[in-house]
Amino acid sequence: MSPPAPLATSPEAPTAAAQRRPGLVLAVVCLCQLMVVLDITVVNVALPSIRDDLGFASADLQWVVNAYTLTFGGLLLLGGRIADLFGRRKAVLLGLSIFAITSLAAGLAQDPGQLIAARAIQGIAGAVLLPVSLTIITTTFPEGPERRRALGIWSMVAGFGSASGVLLGGALTQALSWPWVFFVNLPIAALAIPLALVAVRDLPRRRPRLDLLGAVLVTAATSLLVYAVVRTDRYSWGSAHTLGLLGLSVLFGLAFVYVEARVAREPLVRLGLFRQRSLAVAGTLIFFIALGQFGAFYLASLYLQNVLGYTPLQAGLSFVPFSIGTVAGTMVGMRVAAARGPFWPLVGGLALTAIGIGWFATIDVDGGFVGNLLGPSIVASVGLGACFVTATMVGTSGVDPAEAGLASGVLNAARQIGGSIGLAILVTIADSTTRHHSGPPLVALNAGYARGFLVAGCLLALALAVCVVLAPRRSAVE
Repeated sequence: MSPPAPLATSPEAPTAAAQRRPGLVLAVVCLCQLMVVLDITVVNVALPSIRDDLGFASADLQWVVNAYTLTFGGLLLLGGRIADLFGRRKAVLLGLSIFAITSLAAGLAQDPGQLIAARAIQGIAGAVLLPVSLTIITTTFPEGPERRRALGIWSMVAGFGSASGVLLGGALTQALSWPWVFFVNLPIAALAIPLALVAVRDLPRRRPRLDLLGAVLVTAATSLLVYAVVRTDRYSWGSAHTLGLLGLSVLFGLAFVYVEARVAREPLVRLGLFRQRSLAVAGTLIFFIALGQFGAFYLASLYLQNVLGYTPLQAGLSFVPFSIGTVAGTMVGMRVAAARGPFWPLVGGLALTAIGIGWFATIDVDGGFVGNLLGPSIVASVGLGACFVTATMVGTSGVDPAEAGLASGVLNAARQIGGSIGLAILVTIADSTTRHHSGPPLVALNAGYARGFLVAGCLLALALAVCVVLAPRRSAVE
């Protein structure tokens, strides 16, 4: 791959004013990142309280999570492209505003329908915010040490927010009530919106037309894929329902590729972008990392509460070492990538992650935090921090700033879709193991979670194998 042109020569290069405010710009994107990743995990421990208060049927409660997941995962590519088409400043302000309004609506919901609708719209806002936050980094900070530091901080916020969301959700639900897991977004937005108005700027440029047909097709393809996956809790992977939805997703995807290649005058996605090896490799690695990591995180929360009997707050506190380990791993990954290139932090980080997640499979009904969780949490979190930040650096290296939003959408879509598929696989395996276990209910439940962790470790070992084959040997992050 030829070396990218310096950002300063690009028509999308940051203005001098923007360069004088890098700290404020970084604060905005980190607040956007924090809001989105918190919302993915903070809700989980509040679900029993939401069910009791709003009268959710057991089968419908999952839609508090699925409604968000469906729109968020389905619209990430379009959300990333919106920042390129209409400007980073408008995109971030729109995303923050909608996220704040729908968070308020979710907390004030009086029945299941209102909450599910608010969560669906919240997912749309998240699909804009997450890619635009990464886009702003790649178009504000030039490649090299400045961008590495910014991406490192952004990744640390992601890891910390994901893990601390469980703690925060438990504390808010136990000390106040479940609506506060949504109201917590309001002060974040109140701080981020004024900062965005001051710090985020776009240079005047020609705005290309939105490829509406392409937008509809790619949204339909990704939404159907995510929907088919999240509904495997009810319909088996081999059922006509699941296979039919997956088939439709493939058809819409093929139609999208045809439209972008042959029909659209100004395509939503320039397909040549995927010939850029750094982006293709990073997207593939992030997909495989998420395949094992998302579901393992979910199973750990269930094990703590359903087997060990932890309260929501106790369960949240148990994830503090994971947060600390993720931050430490991110810092190590950045330094090693800068000194020796991306290969070793990717391979080493994935090896640690696979070992740590596989180690979780030793959980026991009579276990405890120190004996069953502390060691694997530290190992897995350090590895995850190192490999995730390095994959993100590789994926954003050399991307034309005019397509930074699309590239960000690709990376985030890979993570969300991989995570959704992995979660569905692990939940299916855990439930099946529990149902067919002959022991007492608690022992059967523990056996299901242990089997899920073992499979998650195998999926991450698969990610390691893919990484060894694909990861660049020479530096792509300098």
